[in-house]
Amino acid sequence: MINWDDLLVAFALYLILEGLMPFLSPPAFRGFVQRISTMSDSSIRITGLAVMLLGLVLLYLVRS
Repeated sequence: MINWDDLLVAFALYLILEGLMPFLSPPAFRGFVQRISTMSDSSIRITGLAVMLLGLVLLYLVRS
């Protein structure tokens, strides 16, 4: 069963973390977005997969 409170907390933390870089350093964030826009789709996909797997491992370690 899904614990909706935990899911909302996780989503809130995600939003906070996503907003940190543009808030703290808009120029660095703009440069980061520009670099991503020049990457190939496969590079972006591989990076996304690596980040998801890292998140799954971290979640497993925290929850076990």
